[in-house]
Amino acid sequence: MFSKTLVRTYNSFLTQKTAFKFLSTSSSEVSVKSVPEWKSKQIALFDKELKRQQEAVGRIEKIKVQYRGTPEDVLLSMNKGVSTPFHCAQHMSEMLTKRSALAMVDGTELWDMHRPLEKDCEIQLLHFQDPDPFQVNRAFWRTCSLLLGGVISNAFKEDIQVNLHSFPSPNVRSGSFVYDVQIPELTDWKPTQDELRILSADMVIMSRKDLPLQRLAVKEDVAQELFSHNKFKLEQIPSILEQAPDKRVIVYRVGDHMDISRGPMVGSTQFIGRCTVASVHQIENDNLHLYRFQGVALPKGIFLNHFAYGVLEDRARRLNSSLYSGQILTETFKPNLEEKAAN
Repeated sequence: MFSKTLVRTYNSFLTQKTAFKFLSTSSSEVSVKSVPEWKSKQIALFDKELKRQQEAVGRIEKIKVQYRGTPEDVLLSMNKGVSTPFHCAQHMSEMLTKRSALAMVDGTELWDMHRPLEKDCEIQLLHFQDPDPFQVNRAFWRTCSLLLGGVISNAFKEDIQVNLHSFPSPNVRSGSFVYDVQIPELTDWKPTQDELRILSADMVIMSRKDLPLQRLAVKEDVAQELFSHNKFKLEQIPSILEQAPDKRVIVYRVGDHMDISRGPMVGSTQFIGRCTVASVHQIENDNLHLYRFQGVALPKGIFLNHFAYGVLEDRARRLNSSLYSGQILTETFKPNLEEKAAN
């Protein structure tokens, strides 16, 4: 009900051509807003690299994938370098296909649902109703940050430059997911509640599209070309490569938006239910003036009453201080530490 009300409000804004100063909200702006040249090139390059990697698989080899879980354990014969946990779920049941947000391989490695399996292995399919949903909740929070970056990059008018900087490693206990952004033309922007509702509605609309989260590991030269438009991402790539054992940069794509993150992400935007972009704070970092966008969301199928969700929104409005003072330790810089003690 909340999502439908939010989208109705959004459509009302479009119909009335509400005069926001910075956000693209009028129906004429939304319909004619052109795709930037850099984004068209980025999409073409991603598609080209994805095709190259798929063709490099060569002759298809079979692997044995042992599924452990409900409704019963199953031994599957799948294709090495092609088949994914999502394909495994499709072979077993519609229930598993719809609810599985993340996979665990051989009991030790978290695995994206659309990431090809590389060898004989044992998998578990994780979901939000698990007795201990810690890992899937972290992936959900991380995915919300990535999607928030996509919403922000598309939300402003064409004469407003938006430079995505980074998002901290997910910490559900902090009360909000985060994305830090540089907007050079705006030195003291304080968004109105209507503007925050527009951003929230954009998140909801994206979730309704049921877009898959595509993961692609690329070499340094490809990563630099993919993010040649963003000076912050270019600066982060060398440090990412230093930490990566295989010297690859992990790129995620959802719709026409791409970003760098070690992952994992949940399998699709359809796992996002009730969602609010709650606040925008100004922060200073290494002589940079950044805007910290903060939001809160519930997984689809998880419900709270209006009062309880309002408490979460109030908490998400408070400045999330996760690594914002001094050097920002970004999601792409943080070592792959998944221990609960970290949160």
